[in-house]
Amino acid sequence: MSLDSMGPNKTGRSGIPGGRMTHSLSTPSGVDGTPPNITHNRGGKKLAIRVQMLDDSVTMFQVQAKALGKVLFEQVCRQLNLLEADYFGLEYQESGSHTKYWLDLEKSLNRQVGLSLIDPILRFCVKFYTPDPAQLEEEYTRFLFCLQVKRDLATGILQCNDNTAALMASYIVQASCGDYVVEDYPDHTYLSSYRFVPHQDGSMQRKIMENHKKHFGQSPAEADLNLLETARRCELYGMKMHQAKDIEGVPLNLAVAHMGLAVFQGITRINTFSWAKIRKISFKRKRFLVKLHPEGYGYYKDTVEFFFEGRNECKNFWKKCVENHGFFRCSMVQNLPRRKTRVLSRGSSFRYSGKTQKQVIEFVRDNYVKRQTFQRSQSFRQGTLNSGNRSQSHTSCNVNSSISAHPLLPIETAEWDFRNQNSALTTPSQMRKGADSLGRRPDSPIDHMRSQVTAAQVETYQMKTFAGESPQVQDHLDSSRSVSPGGTWTSPHHHYNNNIHAADRARVHQDAHSSDTYHGINGNVSLDRRGEVPHFSNRYDLSLGSDKSSSMSHSERDTGSYDINQAEARVKIEEENANYVNANNNSRHTNGGSTSNSATLESQDGGETRRKRWPTDRAYFLAKELLMTERTYKRDLDVLNTWFREELAPDDVEALQPLFQLLEVLIQHHGVFLRDLEHRLVLWEGHGTHETHRIGDVMLKNMVVLPLYEEYLEAHRDVLHHLVDAFDGDERFQQIYREFEQQKVCYVPIGYLLLKPFHRLLHYQLILDRLLDHYGEEHFDRTDCHGALMMLGRTTDTINSLLPESENYVLLCELQRDLVGFDQLVQPGRRLVRQGCLLKHSKRGLQQRMFFLFSDVLLYASKSPVNQTFKVLGHVPVRSLLTDNAEHNAFVIYGGQRAITVSAGTTAEKTLWLAELAKATADAKTRQPVQLVMGSLKNCSSSEEGLETCGLNAGASVPGKTPPSRSNTSLHVCWHRGATVGLTDHLVAANNQLSGFLLRKFKNSSGWQKLWVVFTSFCLYFYKSYQDDSALASLPLLGYSVGPPGVQDALQKDFVFKLSFKNHVYFFRAESEHTYNRWLEVLRSTTQTQDFKNLSNN
Repeated sequence: MSLDSMGPNKTGRSGIPGGRMTHSLSTPSGVDGTPPNITHNRGGKKLAIRVQMLDDSVTMFQVQAKALGKVLFEQVCRQLNLLEADYFGLEYQESGSHTKYWLDLEKSLNRQVGLSLIDPILRFCVKFYTPDPAQLEEEYTRFLFCLQVKRDLATGILQCNDNTAALMASYIVQASCGDYVVEDYPDHTYLSSYRFVPHQDGSMQRKIMENHKKHFGQSPAEADLNLLETARRCELYGMKMHQAKDIEGVPLNLAVAHMGLAVFQGITRINTFSWAKIRKISFKRKRFLVKLHPEGYGYYKDTVEFFFEGRNECKNFWKKCVENHGFFRCSMVQNLPRRKTRVLSRGSSFRYSGKTQKQVIEFVRDNYVKRQTFQRSQSFRQGTLNSGNRSQSHTSCNVNSSISAHPLLPIETAEWDFRNQNSALTTPSQMRKGADSLGRRPDSPIDHMRSQVTAAQVETYQMKTFAGESPQVQDHLDSSRSVSPGGTWTSPHHHYNNNIHAADRARVHQDAHSSDTYHGINGNVSLDRRGEVPHFSNRYDLSLGSDKSSSMSHSERDTGSYDINQAEARVKIEEENANYVNANNNSRHTNGGSTSNSATLESQDGGETRRKRWPTDRAYFLAKELLMTERTYKRDLDVLNTWFREELAPDDVEALQPLFQLLEVLIQHHGVFLRDLEHRLVLWEGHGTHETHRIGDVMLKNMVVLPLYEEYLEAHRDVLHHLVDAFDGDERFQQIYREFEQQKVCYVPIGYLLLKPFHRLLHYQLILDRLLDHYGEEHFDRTDCHGALMMLGRTTDTINSLLPESENYVLLCELQRDLVGFDQLVQPGRRLVRQGCLLKHSKRGLQQRMFFLFSDVLLYASKSPVNQTFKVLGHVPVRSLLTDNAEHNAFVIYGGQRAITVSAGTTAEKTLWLAELAKATADAKTRQPVQLVMGSLKNCSSSEEGLETCGLNAGASVPGKTPPSRSNTSLHVCWHRGATVGLTDHLVAANNQLSGFLLRKFKNSSGWQKLWVVFTSFCLYFYKSYQDDSALASLPLLGYSVGPPGVQDALQKDFVFKLSFKNHVYFFRAESEHTYNRWLEVLRSTTQTQDFKNLSNN
């Protein structure tokens, strides 16, 4: 039952009999819980509306019944002095149901669906859950988001495992109480006054306490950001469930978020329809329709139907989908006037009318002013879990505590000042705080953007509603847990300053936003939106071109449609100008050396010329490359130190504590280094002086971290050995290890991540070498760069001597997990020379086989179709190996009494194999003969054996072996593409890693899409931005050719390179000539054709 329908003799959600909310101070009329009288004046009826804030205080507003919803929302935002207001909304619950609606800002209050005009109450909530908390510009906005996450966690809306819940709760405690002090908190009972999760008990509190100890030194702002970073990784973050059924009547839960529509069974996600997949969403009575693109996404039908309980529930969810798409996916929306009701309507005219996320970010940056401190609410403190008398302690709490950035009084205007002079309309606590208003923070720009509001009375008091919301959580999430009601108590408030400067804020997001018209990694921007034939009689299409139809006979109340492509197409020109150059821009780059310090990029938009000036100095692009790759490196360290550590059991974490301690220090240092790089690049690109056009001083300062890397050099082999021993000897650890490598966030094997610190120092050396080559002898930055290179050289010399052995060890460990039938592959002195796919001649014809050439043995295997592992079929000792040339691309391998005839894909590949086999044989004969450890491998006496007769017994030793974590590793790519790669190639790849933004275009598409691209381990990984945790897709490059586009490609663009393999063609576009050349350099250095080029040069 909703608050609006509570009778005088019933108990409300606040747990207070009669639904009356008692007040410890004198309570003015209309604030004591009785339904206020609706007053009449010239402007019509006035409603006294209660709004529950995120800290559970309730504020009274008086608004005319015929006023638009935005009038009330603006008053609330004015009360909170909120700048980033568009992330939030006002929510209310329909009387007699569990359906929750967002207040329609473009509709009058007396016409809101389901809103009772008798004692109405609304809740101020987060409406759009951003996937990246760093995009929230203001600390105060992040604080409000934290309050929403706390509420979602406490009510069971945000469900996660206990470890994650305990971690989030510990950040809440850190922000509220500060550092853990053992004298103050001798045991976990200090947490009993908090309510974090519905199932909170002593065990959960002990987990929270252990996490709280680790947050020593974190400020409230840092704890807030960590809380949001942890919450956003939860699968149910921002997911508000809406009950529905599929076409077969199976109960489901639907939710809408930034990425699209999610389908749940209970709380288990079973499907996701991203905005890129969706062509149009519509509803017809209680039927919700999702029309998908017919090609490229693999879904078995192009229209998916869901059924809601009623028409209101269906339209409510449709409206939420429209708003989420408009906010997150569009760069701007057109505020078209609503159509007036007609006898023959074309359906609902509802469209999102606020700012988009992109506009909010730009607005705040353009209008940012430094905020004064704000008071943090302690509203989440509740009575002890087992104490009953604490539940009534609300009478002694500070009933007027608020989450507003300054005390309760709103921003001063003539109308507000007049109201504040009337003491009858203010509580005593507000009168005491009146003097404080003189020190309030400056008016924010949003105050001048909002319309002036008239007569509003503001009163606040506490009202707890967590216990009342739990039945709804049970209905939507199938949860049987409820929240026990409790009182509140306050503790001393923590005050701190927001000292983030506008320039520092701007630099963090300079490259954060990609194209708003995002079509998916395998999508197609060619869209046909013209009249499609409906598959059922009562459905009609509201896509582009159908607005002039006058034959529609269904009313707005029962139908509605929203064309995703049409909404995104409205801002196509703006999106192109913002994210990539307009197709009509025919400006060409200059091949000669540039003497200017900046370049101009022009694009046309409706006759207006927009110019963006960028530095053209090569040193700038080298510094920018350093910044881009540093962002990727910082994320790699976080994958190990945060994500991997959270998956491990406490005993495993303790055993790996030396590794995590080193990683923790490295992360802290590189976090500072990354901020320094970002700040320097902002000055370089902006109005900084000539003295800021340098990077050597920042690099030289960064060299203080070298002792940590030397310590890591000494410890890393022990760490690798420990991981291998634990993997082989502990099935539980092996399962955790494999499951983590299967997660998207772990985009390369853990062993490769452990070598990333060495790759990073080698990249520093590369950047410094090229800076010195670029600078003249008298350049003011040369001394710092030379000093940094000298300091770095001693460490990189050690890395270059140890890295081949470490790379080889990691490769052997990875192969051991993928091979069946050769259990003791990792041996001292054994080195991988080359692996690749060859065609083996047999009585049954040519059979695809994977060959592994080691320093002492040649193995060949076939991929199992059952578990995707490779089963070893035979071996040849290298010491006794001989080769013989044959016709075409074939050659024969002799080993003792055995002969194996194989064919390579090309003559160059055949030559490469013969050279490697001859060199490995010669090297083996110079060493002392060693008994070959064959493990469980069974010898095969015939050169023509098949999979059915050889190696079967070998595979029996490892029953139920887990499949490899991914199919884009070099082993699997070599198998699928018939490619080959050696240890030397891996070492070259370690020195050729790159990150940055590129524009990508498919062969048959017409538009360019901006993506954050990471190149490592022979593979391109695509992200929407550098802040994303997991890649959208990956593209292994073994077998691909790289080069400029041909004349037949008809691309009249600068800095474009082409990747092609058979019929697969991709085009990528860089931002400058230097960036273009660097991408070509790193890609060519690790593609297959480069191996043959090196061979011919030798």
